[in-house]
Amino acid sequence: MDLHLRLGEGGLAEQIYAQLQERISTDVLPAGTVLPSSRELAGRLSVSRATVVAAYERLAAHGLIRSRAGVGTVVTGQRVPASATPPASPLRPREIWSAAQLAVPDLNAPVAEFDFAPGVPTRTQFPFARWRALLNDQLRTRTDVSYADPAGSIPLRTALARHLIVSRGVRIAPEQLVITTGAQQAFDIAARVLLEPGDTVAIEDPGYLPAYRGFVAHGAQVVGVPVDAEGLVVDRIPAGTRLVYVTPSHQFPLGMPLSDARRTALLAWAARNDAAIVEDDYDSEFRFSGRPLTPLQSTDAEGRVLYVGSFSKTLLPALRVGFLAVPATLGEAARRAKFVADYGTGGHVQAALAAFIEDGDLARHIRRMRRAYERRHHLLISTLREQFDGVLEPIESSGGTHMAALLTPGQPPDTTLAARALAAGVNLGTVSRWGIEGPGPNGFVFGYGAIAADRIPAGLAALRRVI
Repeated sequence: MDLHLRLGEGGLAEQIYAQLQERISTDVLPAGTVLPSSRELAGRLSVSRATVVAAYERLAAHGLIRSRAGVGTVVTGQRVPASATPPASPLRPREIWSAAQLAVPDLNAPVAEFDFAPGVPTRTQFPFARWRALLNDQLRTRTDVSYADPAGSIPLRTALARHLIVSRGVRIAPEQLVITTGAQQAFDIAARVLLEPGDTVAIEDPGYLPAYRGFVAHGAQVVGVPVDAEGLVVDRIPAGTRLVYVTPSHQFPLGMPLSDARRTALLAWAARNDAAIVEDDYDSEFRFSGRPLTPLQSTDAEGRVLYVGSFSKTLLPALRVGFLAVPATLGEAARRAKFVADYGTGGHVQAALAAFIEDGDLARHIRRMRRAYERRHHLLISTLREQFDGVLEPIESSGGTHMAALLTPGQPPDTTLAARALAAGVNLGTVSRWGIEGPGPNGFVFGYGAIAADRIPAGLAALRRVI
């Protein structure tokens, strides 16, 4: 039998399977046809026998062929069903899921030549070899593969609590921590535990849209509160607000920290109004100058602050690990909410991360990246001041992985200029897109996690030619 299979580059077993499956399904190879042995077909196609065996095993798994004693490999006559056209359904989602503000951004867009995208850590300095070794060790030695505590493994919560106490001064016990799938799930759990539909949530304006989306999706009435040079304007929080979301260490997207006076005022406001505060300690690990900023959680005398963090910026977004630290009175409810959401975060990843923290790898990586980001920050701000005077006004910040710069009056909209920049190979964020009640200020958000320091001057030069 001459099958006339044509093989291209890559995926040889997949190609053999696909071509044989098509011929079986169209009766080119009818029931009862005896296929060549795996060794014979491998010789004809000049591929390894293992490649043909893999293709045959997949065909057999779908019931398309079977081995018959004394005969060989025989086509059964069964077919893989063709994909049917789905019916037109009368079902429609809740109106909120059609809202433009909940649209999923393009997460697979090509990476620009000069990538100033905010919120993206460096990819080149992550200790992949060490992380792979830890994961491999867990996969090789773990025998308990059943469901575990939805709040997270005790070793990880213990290691993380110790890390937060030492590095951030957070007052926390392991029992108050819930390990989450990133910060976004932490917001989701906070909403599940504390909010009723229609409750008012206050968020910085401009502010972090993923948090906004999470609260809106739970049926909350989300309102924007202005920020100024000291951060959130506490006096502008609406009466009746049930929860306030804030990024006090490094306001997103503008970058200023919440001043000491505003921190005191916000905690007092929450006490007077019987409200909760979700503190997203965004970018707190990467502070370059001045004293370390004290988290709201560590000075909260009434237990009103829920503290959120993740490893998306300190390590990699792909890990999808974050945490929510709650007052003790909310601990069991948050654990149950996590269980309702997904039963728990992957055990082998938690175990590897616990070892990564306990062995000092996390602290070492943060110190290394703090130095790298500090260099990029200083290079970025000095170049902006030298080459964009009269066009961009950088907002002072002393840490983080991004900084903002506002366009001077009379400049075109930031979205227009950003589109031109992208066409020239420069990807950067716009401040206006982070507005809550309406478009935010006119300016750019420069992330410096994804771009190497030696690429920053060339990237800014390309931007200067555009604007």
